[in-house]
Amino acid sequence: MPIITCPNCGTKNRIDDRAQSLQPVCGKCGQKLPLASSSASSKPLIVTDATFPTAVLKSDKPVLLDCWAPWCGPCRMIAPILDQLAAESAGRYVVAKLNTDENPRTSAQYRIDAIPTMLLFNNGQLVDRIVGMQPKQALQARLERLTTGASV
Repeated sequence: MPIITCPNCGTKNRIDDRAQSLQPVCGKCGQKLPLASSSASSKPLIVTDATFPTAVLKSDKPVLLDCWAPWCGPCRMIAPILDQLAAESAGRYVVAKLNTDENPRTSAQYRIDAIPTMLLFNNGQLVDRIVGMQPKQALQARLERLTTGASV
């Protein structure tokens, strides 16, 4: 049975596989839960120097871009959190990953000198920069402010 974290209150909800065709709701706060699916949006989007302009700058949704490298311990520690955020996005935002070792042009353009660094883009503009490990709730709060139009 999949477990879906409520984007509203953070409660973990076990969802019966037989009920996937129904709209699940949080057992604690009653908010509708994002449906777990096998769609591409349920995993972070891999971005390269070549795809960055289209995937991030021309996105019609806010984008959280994780700048990381395979050798970076904190990057590997935050990866499951980003996977969860991508799975819970429900189409409101995009979670993307940029390997800084393989994509030096974008890394240099945005002055990525420490990793993990997460860049938040909205309407093609860099609106926030988060450096280092962050709890899931902090990242969720910043994404929610972007999706609701509040200032970051």
